[in-house]
Amino acid sequence: MALSSGADSTALLMAVWRMVLQAWQRDASALPRRVVALHVHHGLQDAADDFEQTGAQLCERLVHEAAMSATAAPLLDNPAGTADGGILAGHGASGFSLDGRLVWRSARVTVALVAGDSLEARAREERYAALARMAQEEGAGMVLLGQHADDQAESVLLALSRGAGVAGLAGMGTAFTRQGSAFARPLLEVPGQLLRDWLRELQIPWQEDPSNADLRFTRNRFRHQLFPVLEQAMPAFRTSFARSARLAAEADQLLGELAQLDLLAVGDPPSIRPLQALGRARQANVLRWWLKQRHGVVGSEAQMRALQDVLAACTTRGHRIHIRVGAGYVQRRDACLDWVPLHLGTIKGCPSSS
Repeated sequence: MALSSGADSTALLMAVWRMVLQAWQRDASALPRRVVALHVHHGLQDAADDFEQTGAQLCERLVHEAAMSATAAPLLDNPAGTADGGILAGHGASGFSLDGRLVWRSARVTVALVAGDSLEARAREERYAALARMAQEEGAGMVLLGQHADDQAESVLLALSRGAGVAGLAGMGTAFTRQGSAFARPLLEVPGQLLRDWLRELQIPWQEDPSNADLRFTRNRFRHQLFPVLEQAMPAFRTSFARSARLAAEADQLLGELAQLDLLAVGDPPSIRPLQALGRARQANVLRWWLKQRHGVVGSEAQMRALQDVLAACTTRGHRIHIRVGAGYVQRRDACLDWVPLHLGTIKGCPSSS
């Protein structure tokens, strides 16, 4: 599981660790028998070292408490093995384990930016890559993430503010695969305040991300200014937003399945005449799916409308198609469509056979 040392991931660690202890006490095969806490140190904040240290210290504390517990004693081959100054003293903050049942791993990454890059997006990519790499090294079958109901509500509101379709309104998925590893978000329907209250009850410390108070970020304005108003007007808004996200995700899945069927019919790359036989909404759906799945491109609504308008007017074999979509162009190549990146410019099509 990913452990940033914030409240949400700390609560997730506590929940999973309790399940691990129960699994060994009761020999319950349905419960996880090992947890790996994965921390990624970006070095982007002055508090980054504090986040890493807090996570390592919490894991060490859980190790010691398990060692001192009579019911958890079988977890340790040598319950007194930490008396020489602690596990951190022997293994360093980059990694240690409790007989393999509790493993702490930390990776430091560098976020390199090029012109036009988003720092947040690049940091997220590096974080997922590091998490996947460490999980694979540890043989972990799945990486759990701590995003909760407030995070999901923020995602839905952001999607609404941008005029997104069902894919955006689906918010964060409960499960997905990235960098060859499976990820899951088990807390998406749990309010963030409930997690904090539980940690206070357990007297478990966590780190507050200083950037969460920066109102220059839209998410933070939602959290600090809009959510209190929504709470008064609609106390159950988190549950309602989570339900809407689930329904949007189902609709998005159905649209994807329909697009795959239509792509089989129109060809890959898509042939122009079969595309023209589809209704406009269905045509847009298969074109979006083809562009995203085959080329990693997401076109704006205006770009997709322009492409469809040109397709509708394409009635002769010499009709030229050259429409900007994303960071490239959709072009006609013989009787089919193709997408080429900007740096390749216009690619001449084969002699027309239509």
